[in-house]
Amino acid sequence: MPTEPMPDFPAGFRWGVSTSAYQIEGAVGVDGRGSSIWDTFAHSPGRIVDGSTGDVACDHYHRHAEDVDLMAGLGVCAYRFSIAWPRVQPGGTGAANPAGLDFYDRLVDDLLARDIDPVATLFHWDLPQPLEDAGGWLNRDTAHRFAEYADLTAARLGDRVKLWITLNEPFVHMSLGHGMGVHAPGRMLLFDAFPVAHHQLLGHGLAVGALRARSTSPVAIANNYSPVRLAGDTDADRAAAAAYEALHNRLFTDPLLGRGYPAGQDFDAGVVRDGDLAVIAAPIDVLGVNYYNPTAVRAPEEGSPLPFDLVPLDGYPRTAFDWPVAPDGLRDLLGWLRDTYRDDLPPIEITEGGCAYDDAPDGTGRVPDPERIAYLDGHLRAVRAALDDGVDVRGYFVWSLLDNWEWAEGFTKRFGLVHVDFDTQVRTPKSSYAWLRDLIAASRRAPAA
Repeated sequence: MPTEPMPDFPAGFRWGVSTSAYQIEGAVGVDGRGSSIWDTFAHSPGRIVDGSTGDVACDHYHRHAEDVDLMAGLGVCAYRFSIAWPRVQPGGTGAANPAGLDFYDRLVDDLLARDIDPVATLFHWDLPQPLEDAGGWLNRDTAHRFAEYADLTAARLGDRVKLWITLNEPFVHMSLGHGMGVHAPGRMLLFDAFPVAHHQLLGHGLAVGALRARSTSPVAIANNYSPVRLAGDTDADRAAAAAYEALHNRLFTDPLLGRGYPAGQDFDAGVVRDGDLAVIAAPIDVLGVNYYNPTAVRAPEEGSPLPFDLVPLDGYPRTAFDWPVAPDGLRDLLGWLRDTYRDDLPPIEITEGGCAYDDAPDGTGRVPDPERIAYLDGHLRAVRAALDDGVDVRGYFVWSLLDNWEWAEGFTKRFGLVHVDFDTQVRTPKSSYAWLRDLIAASRRAPAA
C-alpha cells in the first residue's frame, strides 16, 4: 500500500470512471438493438481467447441502477460511458430506435440525480454490422452516417450530457481491427488501413458540427497514446521511432489540431479530398488521453513489412496483460503533448487509465488488489507532476468501474474497481475501490492547489 500522502489536486479536478457499451451492457438483440461488428466477431470461432461473447457481459442494461449506486458510493463526479450505435440505429441509418435512446435517457437522468456528470462517447468500436457490410470505415459514406447518428443522439440527450466524446481510440480500431485483424472486424490490411484512419477522423469532424448544433456542452475525442522509447542508438533506430510516433501518436492528433497529416510518412493520402482537413480540424474543447504504457521501438529486421520493430520494455513490473507499469511514461507523454502542440493543445482529460490483474475474492469475500492501488497511486502522482510542469490536465477517469468483457481476451482480463462474478452478476467492490473513494473524498476536502 502507498505510504506517502497524495499531493492535492486542483479544485474542480474531475474524478471519473469509464466503461464501454459492448463490454458491459449485454442485452444483445433486446429492445430493437441491431447487430454490431463485435457481435459478428465474437461469434466467429477462434476469435476470442475463451470463446465467450458480449451477449450478456455485465448485464448493465438491466442493472445500471445498481452500477450508478456503485459510482455514487465511490464519490466520482463523472461517468464516461459509450452509446451503442446499433442500439440507437440498428441498421446504421434511418430513424432512431426509441427504446434504445430511452435506455440512455434513463441512465443520464439517474447519473444527474446522483450529481454525476454524464460523459458520453459516441463510438467505442461497435459499428452496426450493416454499415460494415457496405464497407465500414473503409467507405467514406460511413463518416456521414456517423454524423447523422451523432445528430439523432444529441437531439435526445444534448441538454444533459456534460461532455461529448466522438471517437474512442481510433488508432486502436484502425490498427488492431483493420491492420492486424485481432479485433473486429478482423481485417488484415497493414498500412492499407489508412482510409480507416481518415474516415474516422472525417466522421469526428462532421460529428463535432452535429453535436454543436444540438448541444452547448464541450466536445472531445479520446485518443490512445504511447510514448516512444528508443531501443537502440543508430540512425535506423531513430527513424523507426519517428515512424512509430507518427503512426501511433501524431496521425490522430496533427490533423485534429490543424496541422494536417504528419509529413514525410508513407501514408496513402489518396482518400483525402479538398476540404476534409478543415472539417477534421473543427475546434475541440478537450483532448481525451488514454494511457496504458510506453512502447519500445528499434529498426526493423530485414524484410519486415513494417518500418519498425516493437520490443519488450524492460525494467518495469508487468500487469496480467503483460503491459509495463510505467507512470513516468504518463508524465513524459503529457509533457510531449504540451511541447509538441503548444498553443494548439486544448485542455486534457485522462479519459482512460487502468490495469488488469487476476483479482479474486479471498476467504472472507473481500477482493484485495494491492497492485491496482499501487498502479493508480503512481499514475495519479504522474498527473500531479505534469500539472506542476504546466500541463493543463482537468481530470482522470479510471478504466474501469467494472470487470468486463475485454474484447478479444473475453473474460480473462479484469480491469475493474469492482469485481464481477460473471455467472451470478454479483458485484463486489475491491480494495482499490475503497482506496480511491477515500482519495476522492480527501481531494474534495483539500484546499485548492
